[in-house]
Amino acid sequence: MMRRFTGDRLLVATHNKGKLEEIAAMLAPHGIACVGAAEMGLGEPEETESTFVGNARIKAHAAAQATGLPALADDSGIEVDGLDGAPGVYTADWAETPTGRDFVLAMTRTWTALETAEAPYPRRARFRSTLVLAWPDGTDAVFEGKVEGQVVWPMRGRQGHGYDPMFQPEGHDITFGEMDPDLKNRISHRADAFRKFMSCIGDAR
Repeated sequence: MMRRFTGDRLLVATHNKGKLEEIAAMLAPHGIACVGAAEMGLGEPEETESTFVGNARIKAHAAAQATGLPALADDSGIEVDGLDGAPGVYTADWAETPTGRDFVLAMTRTWTALETAEAPYPRRARFRSTLVLAWPDGTDAVFEGKVEGQVVWPMRGRQGHGYDPMFQPEGHDITFGEMDPDLKNRISHRADAFRKFMSCIGDAR
């Protein structure tokens, strides 16, 4: 039987402001307030796994052990079919520069690689999100979501974060970067994972 989360305040193991805001917006209607890892003074553990679930577990368990609180971590990324699923789990790494993460650079790199590979259109892709809720005693629960679509060029929109300006979800003619955040938060990969996460809080609240 799945273990339930019954609190009204959840530690989110991320230093990504955009990701924290998305998660907080999704949980607010359920009466759950979020606090981020930076606010708790936590460092960022090294992500050494080659899967989304592996890296999400590292972040969630590190935060739970450091604070004694249940902690939720998300590991997510974009998989592009024309690049054999890259950047995938290394999505954030593609944005790394000596001065921080630059996702305009990462998106440009992605599109250039597709052009070099002469990938056919539409250039299919999907966002994946894996949520891990970890407790201080070492137990955890895993929830996975995805949204299908395609990558487009040039980049469009200033909403969202990460690769949002080049990802056009299936059934829509605008990118996540052009989309109202409320709509994105209903259809995104993270929203899909959160619908499954809701079973963990369910009627226990």
